[in-house]
Amino acid sequence: MAIIPQLLYTSFIAITVTFEVWILFGLIIIMNSKSNLDSALKCFVFFLISQPLVYLIQVPFSTLGWSLFGYYKYWFIWTILCFPMGYIGYYMKKGKWWGYLILLPMIVLTADSYLTYFSRFLFSRPRYILITLFCAAAMILYPVAIFENRKIRRVGAAIGAAAVVALTVLSLMNPPVYSTELIANGETYQFDDSYTVYLADESYGDVEIRYVDSVEDYMVHADLKRAGKTVLTLESPSGEKIELDLEIERDTYQITKR
Repeated sequence: MAIIPQLLYTSFIAITVTFEVWILFGLIIIMNSKSNLDSALKCFVFFLISQPLVYLIQVPFSTLGWSLFGYYKYWFIWTILCFPMGYIGYYMKKGKWWGYLILLPMIVLTADSYLTYFSRFLFSRPRYILITLFCAAAMILYPVAIFENRKIRRVGAAIGAAAVVALTVLSLMNPPVYSTELIANGETYQFDDSYTVYLADESYGDVEIRYVDSVEDYMVHADLKRAGKTVLTLESPSGEKIELDLEIERDTYQITKR
């Protein structure tokens, strides 16, 4: 997933950076284990093998080469933690109410991913819809799939559903905005506050020329509201225009002269 450029800003990139899909793998291992120790060892070995492979496969395709393993330290810490988590997680199979408390941290991590990817979906829709739906379903259905007790199932599903609704409302009330400086006055483009700047499609966001004290010059500031492609135009007082193609993503952009 990490080495295919076309997947970079899609649901499929989630497995390379966040926990939600790995949590599913961990739960499958736990629920199919025969004892606490069996669960702990299988979770540990699975992640001990899978995570280095993730980086090893990327080495030939990455500009970082073997330096890519510098990122493995973070995941190695989680790999070590898989042993106690697998051991404790096995107690969910007892079917007691406190088993849901063991599951709860996994649901919280999944909820954090839901908040992240639903926000990205709002900015880049329809992209990220698959991982957003996956996280929402997981929060609701994990208790239903893991526990046999109907009361635990219902309460767990209700808590998950309430969390999904709350996080959805929170995201809708605080829509994502990507604030950045697009271009600066200089050798490539010359402008000042006498110029006007605008986007061909204003639904992509708001742009304005600002004087930035830190660089002591004028820059085009943007508050971008959604991903896509549009045209950025700088217009002089005499009516001369500089038109630039602007490609927007959630945390980056690309400008090319038309």
